[in-house]
Amino acid sequence: MSRIKVPVLETERLILRGWKRRDAAALYDYARDPQVGPNAGWKPHAGVGESRMIITSLFQQNTTWAITLKPDFAEGVPADTPIGSIGFETDAYRPNINSREMGYSLSRAFWGRGIMTEAARRLLAYGFEELDLSSVMIRTGEANERSQRVISKCGFRYEGTLRQCYRMYDGQIRDSRVYSMLRGEYQELYGGEDMA
Repeated sequence: MSRIKVPVLETERLILRGWKRRDAAALYDYARDPQVGPNAGWKPHAGVGESRMIITSLFQQNTTWAITLKPDFAEGVPADTPIGSIGFETDAYRPNINSREMGYSLSRAFWGRGIMTEAARRLLAYGFEELDLSSVMIRTGEANERSQRVISKCGFRYEGTLRQCYRMYDGQIRDSRVYSMLRGEYQELYGGEDMA
């Protein structure tokens, strides 16, 4: 398997960079939390080995960034330590269209600080301005109110709910709320804004 290299992206407080094998302990530190993974549909990581496998078989094989804090904003964690992930996958609902699905997760220690909204807005800028995407889609569970707030703050539009469409890691099947942003909507919302 060849590793996908992602460009380093910056915001006021964040550096988004590619995942490294040595990030496994930091990933495990937040991905083992039962408040983090299940909201996104994946099980808490059982050990550092599982986190390393996720990095090499999933994150490095897809367009996925580690979310790290710049030194001036590191707030108790060493600079360059991943506190979350964000990335693009193929938009399964829009085949043959230049569209991507955005997904993300964040350490509970950093919830409520606007970090994910800042990272998501930067990824939107990269997607629309560098990848020339026509749209970005995002899905979340009905109960994931934190994710819904990020989605709303970024300006996505609600498309509807797909009923009983997503099988969770534990076998349960859940509904998914679906949102999207079209290129014209992005330009209207963020036209002259500097996203870095």
